[in-house]
Amino acid sequence: MNYFNKLPGFIKSPSGFEWVLFKKIPAILTVGTVIPGAVALYIYFNNAIPNAEFQKIIYQCLGIIFSLWFFVGTITIGCVIVMIMKGPAYVADPYELPNENKNYEENN
Repeated sequence: MNYFNKLPGFIKSPSGFEWVLFKKIPAILTVGTVIPGAVALYIYFNNAIPNAEFQKIIYQCLGIIFSLWFFVGTITIGCVIVMIMKGPAYVADPYELPNENKNYEENN
């Protein structure tokens, strides 16, 4: 049994912006994590007594990092879905439906 029957004669769509964006995702993730992470680490390690203002800045940096990760993850999932949709088309095995109401089919 072959699970992936490709539709004969189907033409794949050319790749577009999703590949450009997908290739930039590691750089976006790295730069977006390093900058607020460096700020938070600098504040954390250079202050012997953490006060409320510095803790607030550290928490904001962590919020920026986690928000960026969620956004980048969502964009990555979207890029993968578009890549799959632009791929080859597949055909399922035919399934004949049973005739449940023969009187309805004969009249129409």
